[in-house]
Amino acid sequence: QVQLVESGGGLVQPGGSLRLSCAASGKIFSISTMGWYRQAPGKQRELVAVITSGGSTNYADSVKDRFTISSDNAKNTVYLRMNSLKPEDTAIYYCSAQQLGYFYWGQGTQVTVSS
Repeated sequence: QVQLVESGGGLVQPGGSLRLSCAASGKIFSISTMGWYRQAPGKQRELVAVITSGGSTNYADSVKDRFTISSDNAKNTVYLRMNSLKPEDTAIYYCSAQQLGYFYWGQGTQVTVSS
């Protein structure tokens, strides 16, 4: 089993910034991909950004040029830097990790963008 623990969420004003962190622990052998998803009230969970162990990244169109995903493979940690935040970015943000065909989720961290 792989455990994922997110941190860094909170309340921020429109136009502000936040950085989310997610640390993986447990039976880690070879995590191939880590990423961030989000789920707003009444909506389905959606991809925000993912990064492979080789450093390739993919972003949702709605966050391109505003969010940056990065990772520290030695620490099994993934980060999401979020700039120019908008009210529509309000959601619970979930960390994900994929290892040997299994998919793991964190418990989520709330991000609220409001004045």
